[in-house]
Amino acid sequence: MKLSLSYYLNQDVLFLAKDLLGKVLFTEVNGDITAGIIVETEAYFGVVDKASHAYGGRRTERTETLYSQGGISYVYLCYGIHHLFNIVTSIEGEPHAVLIRAVEPLAGKEIMELRRNISADKPAVSSGPGSAAKALGINRSFNKKDLTENEIWIEDHGIRYAPDEIVAGPRIGVAYAQEDALLPWRFYVKGNPYVSKPRS
Repeated sequence: MKLSLSYYLNQDVLFLAKDLLGKVLFTEVNGDITAGIIVETEAYFGVVDKASHAYGGRRTERTETLYSQGGISYVYLCYGIHHLFNIVTSIEGEPHAVLIRAVEPLAGKEIMELRRNISADKPAVSSGPGSAAKALGINRSFNKKDLTENEIWIEDHGIRYAPDEIVAGPRIGVAYAQEDALLPWRFYVKGNPYVSKPRS
């Protein structure tokens, strides 16, 4: 059920960003397990992608995680408020990543409700990358975690979407990336209420 390391070493980050839809993201925090079905992702294409933290080969203490071998987490603070969870993919030295933008609650809903102070039946509980991370208890302490271990991991529960059930569109909040902001590298499950806005 748990995705193996080899899954994350795939060098096609666009394929992975789509393929991760329907996979189940788990966390265990202080013995509490929560999980959500991934319903929205964004791909970040390494050094050539103006929206990527690694654009142009930028290497800082923060971005160094992106250059790791695929299969680890990259968590950073956005606007000083929201923790955003990304999956590092591809081979070592090729800083590709997939941002998890939304999950549909599956397990530990009561815990998610406490973390978010909102009913798990309301999409806002885990819609958008900051909300999804908070619902799952993900913070900076989850940076550089091995996704094949037991703190944070992804399982394949056989949930599959047909091509016409997946929408591809521009990524959100990357206007600074100029023409790369228009690339259709955001993927989401059509009609799923937990997908963040805008939705087509």
